[in-house]
Amino acid sequence: MQSSLIGKIEKAKRYAQEPERITFSGLTAVFHGENDDHKLSYAHGKWHCTCHFFSQWETCSHIMALQQILDKMLPKEALVSPIETETYPPEK
Repeated sequence: MQSSLIGKIEKAKRYAQEPERITFSGLTAVFHGENDDHKLSYAHGKWHCTCHFFSQWETCSHIMALQQILDKMLPKEALVSPIETETYPPEK
């Protein structure tokens, strides 16, 4: 094996130990849920999932799981749920 390729393999191993070097700006995935497969996407600062819950809440367990898995590789705004950013009227 060429020494330059060996060097790249070693560098890749080092990079793999530092996931904070990677920031996703967009992604698509298929999540195999308990009842069905769901298409997930993150683009232009917004999440989307094809599950029914997402259509009502703009977040779901599929997105939350992916946020946990990719935690260090997602931009900060991709880790916050729309529910967490809503402004509620002050309690009386």
